[in-house]
Amino acid sequence: MSEFTEKAYGKINLDLDVIGKREDGYHLVRMVMQTVDIYDTVTISEIPGEEIELTTDSGKIPSGPSNLVWRAANVMRREFGLTKGVRIHLDKKIPIAAGMAGGSADAAAVFRLLRKMYGLEVPDEKLQELALPLGADIPYCIAGGTQLSEGIGEVLTKLPAPPENTLLVCKPDLDVSTAWVYREYDSIPEEELRHPDVDGMVQAIREGNLGKMCGLFGNVLEQKTGAAYPIIGRLEQFFLDRGALGSIMTGSGPTVFAVYQDKETAREAFAQLEEKEEFRNFQKFLTKFH
Repeated sequence: MSEFTEKAYGKINLDLDVIGKREDGYHLVRMVMQTVDIYDTVTISEIPGEEIELTTDSGKIPSGPSNLVWRAANVMRREFGLTKGVRIHLDKKIPIAAGMAGGSADAAAVFRLLRKMYGLEVPDEKLQELALPLGADIPYCIAGGTQLSEGIGEVLTKLPAPPENTLLVCKPDLDVSTAWVYREYDSIPEEELRHPDVDGMVQAIREGNLGKMCGLFGNVLEQKTGAAYPIIGRLEQFFLDRGALGSIMTGSGPTVFAVYQDKETAREAFAQLEEKEEFRNFQKFLTKFH
């Protein structure tokens, strides 16, 4: 059987709000999610035997059963009685531990690729149901695009694609634990929380108003991540000082993105970003929404 390959696109949060917590510890969220043109490449092929083999060009992620990609393949095999061995290879480009759902995007690609590889007549909704126990971002990554995400992340409402723009993404040379961020978030008194206007963001997207969208960027988790890592705020200010319509941290951090209406202004800002000594070792992307 031949190889099957797919691009697994990362995401950013145009807005991220936390509105409560379930008894099982999962946080209830309202987020506007957007895929971006930064992607890993996932390749699957059939191999002799019954094992799942996972290889990657990254030395930072596990290659066994603790990896979301391995677990996604195992879920599909068990659900649909797939007995053949498979080899999965990841070419990583999405920054790791960055708030961009790289692992979830890779897992989503595995669900789709195995569906295609074995000709399974399975709708996305079924794949999302199977994926949810593995991670709350995977159902969104299966759908992609621009989505309002609610519940623990699994309740999705498709939104129109935002107006064309140019996107700068920068991941500082540090890793942030999502579990730590949410624990810290839980310690903030309710009256001190700065909740973003998610409904306003949805309306701005429906109106196709890029400037209004960028003015409504918000991330309630940045109150803790940004305080612990001031480099996040410095990056945002760097972009705003160089013509960005808006700039904010994505996910639990530490990655910062900025949206520009004018492509040339974005290119000039990116060139200055690459030259600045403080940001020299950071991962940087000049890209767009996908």
